[in-house]
Amino acid sequence: MHTIKKTKDFLLHHLSKPFLWLFMSVVIGGLVGTSSALFLFILDWVTATRMEHPLWLLGLPLGGLFVGVLYHYMGGTANKGNNLLIQAYHHPAESIPLKLAPLVLVGTWITHLFGGSAGREGTAVQMGGAIAAQFMRLFKLGTFDRQALLLMGISGGFASVFGTPLAGALFALELMVVGRIQYKHILPVVATAFLSHWVCLSWGISHTVYTVDALPNFDLLTLLKVCLAGLLFGFTAIVFVKATDAVAHWTTKVIVYPPLRPFIGGIVLLGLYWMIRDPRFLGLGIETIVDSFAHTQAYSVFLLKILFTALTLGTGFKGGEVTPLFFIGATLGSFLGIYLQVPIGFLAALGFVAVFAGATKTPLACICMAGELFGGEILIYAALACFLAYRISGKHSIYKFQLYL
Repeated sequence: MHTIKKTKDFLLHHLSKPFLWLFMSVVIGGLVGTSSALFLFILDWVTATRMEHPLWLLGLPLGGLFVGVLYHYMGGTANKGNNLLIQAYHHPAESIPLKLAPLVLVGTWITHLFGGSAGREGTAVQMGGAIAAQFMRLFKLGTFDRQALLLMGISGGFASVFGTPLAGALFALELMVVGRIQYKHILPVVATAFLSHWVCLSWGISHTVYTVDALPNFDLLTLLKVCLAGLLFGFTAIVFVKATDAVAHWTTKVIVYPPLRPFIGGIVLLGLYWMIRDPRFLGLGIETIVDSFAHTQAYSVFLLKILFTALTLGTGFKGGEVTPLFFIGATLGSFLGIYLQVPIGFLAALGFVAVFAGATKTPLACICMAGELFGGEILIYAALACFLAYRISGKHSIYKFQLYL
């Protein structure tokens, strides 16, 4: 009888596991997709509001002070942002507070409302991770299951905010250990990425469409040009990481009271804007990214975006780094296209994903994103550019808690 009971318990446990993960994928996918839709709806509204009322930019220092006070007195471990999620994966006993989601949501909206140069990936990923982590409290889960839940939330956040479910799944699977994909979690992670994406779309969200009008001839010379561009994209990723880290280090050292850091950062950003009087470097900069596929950009464009973003994120404003990385890569590629004598839209697309690959150490996700956004014809070139950018950038990453093989 004891043997029969053990066999029954074993079968019930293992037969019910796939259904449990299917259920969790549906629930997490629905919650994360809906949260991303809400985030994107209001992000579009605050961006439109700022563009219609340019004087709102004057509120950037006070907006920074608000974000600084909010995180200083309420943030706790949430101040670690994406790095908290990576830390929790490697140390599953580490708890992820639910407040991480509303804090980063409000912080990002405030940053964009007043013109800070930031993205949205960090917000969506942190929301997804925080939502998924709450299910760890409802079920008695081991290390494997807790890690799977966390990756499901991350993949759902990334997939839904960019409209790239395959890239979202690969991003989550690549993120934790550089050079190693967490294959053991692949099924629920992929399922959640697609479900979150579909749920977000069902709320009426639409994503930016990028058009690559022409590809160069496939020959040795073109491949050599792509290799050169890939190396430059990797070096640019290093510059971005070092610039953001330098600003964060300097402000932490010089400004003792944390809420004053984004306040001072807002003043500096305001002064910088009034010097150049160019709104392209405020907010997401989607219009400039799209324009870089059709029109050559000056070399100063990607450099100024690095400066604006480093000052924004390095002083404590909230948002993601990924959309600024898209901006930096696309405008750099557009600039290089003329000199390398290849279609500028083609090189803008490669820069879009390759700088991202270099700064995040997730090359497979970036290659996959190239296919999802620009079409399968570009994949071989994207693979070459992303791999070189990833390799040349070494251990310089926007995610400080990643492990390296």
